[in-house]
Amino acid sequence: MKAGVLPVLASTVALSIVSGFAALRAEDASEAPLRVCLNEELPPFSVRTKEGGTGFDFGIAAALAKRLNRQLTVQWYESKLDEDSSTTIEANALLSDGRCDLVAGYPLIKDALGKPGLETARLPDFAGARPADRRRRVTLGTLTATTPYHFDGFAVVLGARAKDRSIVGLADLEGLNLTIEAGTLGDAVLMTFNHGRLVSHIAHVVPGRGELFPRLESGEADATLIPVHRFDAYRIQHPETKLILSGYYLPIGFNMGFVGLSSELQLIEQASAAIDAMLKDGEPSALAASAHMTYLPPREPYILDHLTMSDLTR
Repeated sequence: MKAGVLPVLASTVALSIVSGFAALRAEDASEAPLRVCLNEELPPFSVRTKEGGTGFDFGIAAALAKRLNRQLTVQWYESKLDEDSSTTIEANALLSDGRCDLVAGYPLIKDALGKPGLETARLPDFAGARPADRRRRVTLGTLTATTPYHFDGFAVVLGARAKDRSIVGLADLEGLNLTIEAGTLGDAVLMTFNHGRLVSHIAHVVPGRGELFPRLESGEADATLIPVHRFDAYRIQHPETKLILSGYYLPIGFNMGFVGLSSELQLIEQASAAIDAMLKDGEPSALAASAHMTYLPPREPYILDHLTMSDLTR
C-alpha cells in the first residue's frame, strides 16, 4: 500500500463517521416530539381536558407537528391574571427553562420580542411543577417569532335590541347605549373616537366582574367593543345567547403566532414555512370553525411596531 493511501483512507472513514452522526442527529431531531406550551384555560384558544386538549391553538399546534413530521407534546401552564403577571415574561421563562420548544398564541409585537428588560424571572405554574419550581428564577433568553397564523382583532357586539342595526364604522354607534370595561383598549377607542363623540352614551363596568355581557343580554345596553376571542369564548359557554357580532371589525389588533428562542432559529424557520403552507391550504380557517372561533387571517405588517393614538381613533 502506498504511503499516501493510509491518511486518505483514514480521512474518508472519519468523514463517513461524521456524516453518519450528522444524519443520526437529523433523524433524532425529526423523531423528537414538538413540545408546545399552551395556556390550560383560555377558550377558544386552548383548554386542557381529560382527553388531552381542545381549542384553536391546540389544533394549530397539532397541525404544525404533523407538518413537521413530529409528535406533539403539550406543556400546559396557568397564567395568573394580576398586575404582576406578564405573558411575555411567562413565555420567555417557560422557553428558557426548556419546558417547551414553542409557545403558541403569542402576540407579534416588536416590544414583546427580542431580549427582555429583565435578566431573570419566575416560572408560571405549569403541569408537573414541583414546589421548588415555584421559587426558583430562570435566566431569560431572546425571543423570535414565527409567521403568524391568525389576527386577534376587536369587534362590535350587538345586543338583542340593536341586532338589526347596520354597523360599518364606529360612527354608526351614535344613539346606542354603549357599555365597556373600564381601562381596556376598547374603552380607549370608544372614549377618544372623533374627539369624544360617543362619550355621553358610554357606561363603564369593572373588568373581571362578569358584568359586561349580562348588561347586553338584559337590554340595559345595546352594544360594546371587545376582542373577538372574548365574545367567541362567551358564545361557547352560552350557546343560547341572543348577542351577535355586528360584522364590523376594527383595523387594529395583533397578529398571533408561535414564539421560540433565537437559539432555535432552524425550528422557527421550519415552523414558519409550515404555517405558510397551512395558510395557503386554508387549514387555520377550518380549525377555527371546529373550535367555534371567528377566524381573521394575519395582516401586514406581521410584527406590529406599536399602537398610536391615531390607530385608536381612526
